[in-house]
Amino acid sequence: QVQLVESGGGLVQAGAPLRLSCAASGRTFSTYAMGWFRQAPGKEREFVAAISWSGGRTYYADSVKGRFSISRDNAKNTVYLQMNSLKPEDTAVYYCAYQQYYSGSYYQKIDYDYWGQGTQVTVSS
Repeated sequence: QVQLVESGGGLVQAGAPLRLSCAASGRTFSTYAMGWFRQAPGKEREFVAAISWSGGRTYYADSVKGRFSISRDNAKNTVYLQMNSLKPEDTAVYYCAYQQYYSGSYYQKIDYDYWGQGTQVTVSS
């Protein structure tokens, strides 16, 4: 089992930055990738960003490219999401996700084996 704990959410004004963190614990010896998804009220959970654990290759949704940056600290088993130039449409619950073995993709919910509890990000206009 792997446990994921997110932190860093909150209420910010449009244009402000915010950084989310997600710490993984438990059976993390075979981490393949970690990612972030988000879910706004009344909408499906959608892919935001992912990072491969060994090579650090990154993947982003088009809606956040150039504004968000994902990074990881392998020693701490922690992944970060730096969010800049936030917009009201970024308002959502953000979920950390853990991929233990490569599933063939990084972009779908089914590619991930474990999920965090979510952290609320609210961007006011």
